[in-house]
Amino acid sequence: MTKMIQRYPARTRLNHWAVALMFVCAGLSGLSIFHPALFFLSNLFGGGPWTRILHPFFGVLMVAGFLGLFFKMWRDNLWRDGDGAWVRHSPYLLKGDEVDMPPVGKYNAGQKLLFWVSGLCLVMLLVTGIAFWQPWFADFFPVPVRRVAVLLHATSAVALIMSIFVHIYAAIWVKGSIHAMVRGSVSVEWARRHHLLWFLEIDGKK
Repeated sequence: MTKMIQRYPARTRLNHWAVALMFVCAGLSGLSIFHPALFFLSNLFGGGPWTRILHPFFGVLMVAGFLGLFFKMWRDNLWRDGDGAWVRHSPYLLKGDEVDMPPVGKYNAGQKLLFWVSGLCLVMLLVTGIAFWQPWFADFFPVPVRRVAVLLHATSAVALIMSIFVHIYAAIWVKGSIHAMVRGSVSVEWARRHHLLWFLEIDGKK
């Protein structure tokens, strides 16, 4: 029988999937507003007016949910000495060669970059979104500020969506990763292969 170890507790997994749900809702509603060709997506939310009403609330809930993950995970995502070596060797990983990859802790350098980029994008989306959120806050900002905010909002949204696509691809590519966020556990073999320093830390505590 394969020996399993816990990677994520139930509360963290629930938080993650709540953020993922709000990301999908905010993303689809935002895209329907972004371009007329995508307006048909507004039917998922009850039409154009309801989409405009709900979109910012989806965004606020997504940011609030991410804060829960941030305070749980930020220490594990700080840059360490070996992360630069991991980045330099990452082209080999993309070719499927993991033999020479430096050992990493709970998260590798790619996951850490994704974490901080996502956090930065969410902050930008929240701040810029407030600047043109009708009817609550937009009137407090001059029109030029609102126009710049719209541009930065769209840019941040595109960057976040691309980052999440990378996240999903990596989770599918590294077999066992999805199981970690669905069931909360990974095999000992998986931990040794992909996150050796984290495994040694967990094993030492036991």
